[in-house]
Amino acid sequence: MSSDPKAIIESGYDAMAEEYLSTFGEAVPDDPRVRFVGELANHLADGARVLELGCGAGVLELGCGAGVPATVLLAQRFDVLGVDISAGQLALAAQRVPRAGFRKADMTQLELPEASFDAVAAFYSFNHVPRAEQQPLLARIGRWLRPGGLLLASFGRGGSADDVEPWLGVPMFFASHDPATNTRHLAEAGFVPLVDELVSTETPLGRETWQWVLAKLL
Repeated sequence: MSSDPKAIIESGYDAMAEEYLSTFGEAVPDDPRVRFVGELANHLADGARVLELGCGAGVLELGCGAGVPATVLLAQRFDVLGVDISAGQLALAAQRVPRAGFRKADMTQLELPEASFDAVAAFYSFNHVPRAEQQPLLARIGRWLRPGGLLLASFGRGGSADDVEPWLGVPMFFASHDPATNTRHLAEAGFVPLVDELVSTETPLGRETWQWVLAKLL
């Protein structure tokens, strides 16, 4: 097995793309993604440009997975670009959300024009970014956003220190900081939180708690 975190993430999500979709394909009761996408949408005009990082299915959502359910919600009103490292996830996302655009890329190396998006969403994707690269990624996101642009993201709470663990039948890379460090990194990148809270949810894999942040670029 490769020791490169990006290779582990890409091969892992390619291998379990269908398993991921069957496990997380529908919103769970009180799914925070639904709530926070609504919060984000309240601040955006119809047709706003949104980047989803880690989307598999995208707004520019970073790390969009298979496009469920957040990408579907975002694409109903906004011009969405989804970015994901996994070709398997992107293929599923494109099938499920044909209105969105998609790009295969490592979000930490992504090149985009400055001030070209109104919002960036990153759902459960920062926890796949090595800890040393998370604050620089926030700074990059700040450059992609227009002044006053918004970031909606979920962050881990420090339980993974650049670890590889079994997950959905494959090795997967995880990394996270504690909430205070996440909040400090946001401030260093020029963001002011509008919402910053810990949210616990019952998921198909058990109860999980994440730090959810909706922040505005100064």
